[in-house]
Amino acid sequence: MTKTDQSPLAKPVSPREIPDAAIAMLDVEGTVVGWTHAAEQLVGYPAGEVVGRSAAYVLPPAEDAPSAAAFAEQCRAQDGWSGTVTVRHRDGHAIKMTLRISLLWGQDAGTRWLVSVTDIGTLSSGAPNGAVRESLLAHAPVGIAVYDPQLRCTWVNDVMERHDGTPPERRFGCRLRDSLPAVEAQALEVVMRQVLESGTTMVHEYRAWSSTVRRREHAYSASFFCLQGADGTALAVCAMSVDVTGNRRARERLAILSEAGTRIGSTLEVMRTGQELADLAVPLLADHALVDLMESVPFGVDPAAGTHKSGGPSPVLRRAGLASIDLGVLKLPWAREEVIRPFPTSLFATALRTGRSYLESVLDTHPGPWVIRDLTLAQRVRDSGVHSLLVVPIRARRCVLGLAVFGRSEEPTPFQEDDLLLAEELVTRAALSLDNALQYARQRTAALTLQRDLLPHHVGGGAALDVASRYVPADMDHGVGGDWFDVIKLSGARVALVVGDVVGHGINAAATMGRLRTAVRTLADMELPPRELLTHLDDTVRRLSEDEADAPDQNPAAVGATCLYAVYDPVTRRCTMARAGHPPPAIIDPQGRITFPDMPAGAPLGLGLGLVPFESVELELPEGTLLALYTDGLVESRDDDIDVGLDRLGAALAETSSSLEDLCSQVIESLPTQSPADDVTLLLARTRGLEPAQVASWELPNEPAAVRIARQAAARQLSEWGLERLVTTVELIVSELVTNAIRHSGGPIRLRLIRHQVLTCEVSDSNTSHPRPRQPHIIDEQGRGLFLVAQLSRRWGSRTATDGKVVWAEQDLPSQAVAR
Repeated sequence: MTKTDQSPLAKPVSPREIPDAAIAMLDVEGTVVGWTHAAEQLVGYPAGEVVGRSAAYVLPPAEDAPSAAAFAEQCRAQDGWSGTVTVRHRDGHAIKMTLRISLLWGQDAGTRWLVSVTDIGTLSSGAPNGAVRESLLAHAPVGIAVYDPQLRCTWVNDVMERHDGTPPERRFGCRLRDSLPAVEAQALEVVMRQVLESGTTMVHEYRAWSSTVRRREHAYSASFFCLQGADGTALAVCAMSVDVTGNRRARERLAILSEAGTRIGSTLEVMRTGQELADLAVPLLADHALVDLMESVPFGVDPAAGTHKSGGPSPVLRRAGLASIDLGVLKLPWAREEVIRPFPTSLFATALRTGRSYLESVLDTHPGPWVIRDLTLAQRVRDSGVHSLLVVPIRARRCVLGLAVFGRSEEPTPFQEDDLLLAEELVTRAALSLDNALQYARQRTAALTLQRDLLPHHVGGGAALDVASRYVPADMDHGVGGDWFDVIKLSGARVALVVGDVVGHGINAAATMGRLRTAVRTLADMELPPRELLTHLDDTVRRLSEDEADAPDQNPAAVGATCLYAVYDPVTRRCTMARAGHPPPAIIDPQGRITFPDMPAGAPLGLGLGLVPFESVELELPEGTLLALYTDGLVESRDDDIDVGLDRLGAALAETSSSLEDLCSQVIESLPTQSPADDVTLLLARTRGLEPAQVASWELPNEPAAVRIARQAAARQLSEWGLERLVTTVELIVSELVTNAIRHSGGPIRLRLIRHQVLTCEVSDSNTSHPRPRQPHIIDEQGRGLFLVAQLSRRWGSRTATDGKVVWAEQDLPSQAVAR
């Protein structure tokens, strides 16, 4: 069966590929009976001067050449002859030519000769059509058929039968439409008529089933020449066909691979890459395609290095891609992300284990258990008509990432070795994309893990604040940036709020952010006031910049940051804050009025402006006041002024009755774009105050009797709070702290107890020197007070106050008191 080429990837033959061979037809005596226009152009003789004369008129015999009769016998014995000859041009000069003589058979067992000659200089000129002409005139089997002006076959050689399986007796006297489908014959006959009418040579490509390999469809390139008589009229059209299956399939493979370069790996999503491979393979290579990945691959985890071990547990796959010319053909559970478990002895498990591809060119009617163990499923495969199969493992860096399976049912041609090579090339390209996606997933997982570890896992304001937060990185691919926030519980039920912004984005900025967050927590534990904390932090950032600049063989990265640090005291309901080049917080009172406090901006961190100290402001915040701390990415954009962003933020926070989580979501949703140019961080805190009954304080004289007064006052207060179990411990702590205050200060002393999530005992005095615990010797009678406080307390410390210092110690509340 012959059919015209309808492949979308087929490359039509261009006019440049039309061979310019000179064609002549000779009778058994060597007389020229047909001449072509190309022959006239090559040797200069028109048809009127050659037709009817001996071929020796153009081809003078060499001195050692055999006689014409002997040469004719030699050609008959060898079914033709090919070689190099010298042809005499009409103007007298000699031309070295490649010549080929082919024997033709006629209807009455008559014979004729078809002579093809081509200038060797043209063949070696490197022209694009040189390969076509060489294959046509040198060693490739050339099928030849001659048709009269009515397009009936009159002469044919033996090769034509090998091309399409049609014997000569079925050709003679018949037109193509008598043996071929009408549409296909019509396409060839249209070309033949054009050749007869114009006298020019034309080329047409078609496909046919080979008589030697019936399962394999071949592509042929047919060149059509017009044979002229002595008067120049068209006597016949000669068709010379060459099998160009290899060339054509090579062009198709290149076209498919070119498609693969643009369609496979368009994203870094492994599941999508698997689907892209399946979509490309159907219908360019197969009728059905399945792509299954090892179960860990879609989650960004490499399978174990090396191939699957024999005797180990069966591999578990997850379907990443599927495509079919008709999903209903196989009637299988076609579902992406379906879990696939090939049984150990199947072909699929074998391919995963060995890492080798398998070609099952013909499945016959019984796909055995090596393919499918489920008998019902095997029957469905048989009923679907799948007759050929390719199984190709997906490999990358000595790991088998999965399996690609290709099948044919509608396409009658079975898979061949070159199909397997093409499938392996496609799978290799997909494997590279999958490996890139896996490396990206590993890096992104590492970056996200770093970000999660650097940012607080849970923010809580204790008894002082209700808090909520949002973080949106500008680097959405990696999910990391330089913004950070934190909520730090301090002594005396106080809470510190911090928001910062490191210059830059990505993992480097995140690493610097982690350093600064750790530094802030360390400085906060030292109970430094906001302005002093920022001064120390500025020095830390400056030293980081110097370290980066001194690093050998490394381009120094710009290290800089802004920061806002605030401390809220629920006892006094006052908030002290300072900023270093950071936007001011938004404060929304319980009535919904929003203000941005006028506070000194301060220089960004890292500039080293130690002579310009940071300044703090102190505000009184009614209970229920909302504090919004944020980074500039929330209010600044390329298109709008910062005032527009501040107004947008205020409008989103106006709903004071909403929960903090809802308010965070509203603010983020109000952003003009969901892909911000800068990292966005938002920290919301709603203030709470401690009830007066939760705080008790006493002014004590600076004299030894104050120790007893303090012990008695503390014991009474604990009894009122129902904390009798803590009396003995607290009395010891109060005694030591008050004794130290009397010994080292000369002013009044103050004792304060605060009951919130823990019990805090505070002793204030006028001495600004902070206590330092020391290790006393065995014979020392003093120096064990702070050691005893540390042993009896949950934690203890000291902080600077306006008129001196405060030494504090915390006790865990009994579970019964917490429950009450």
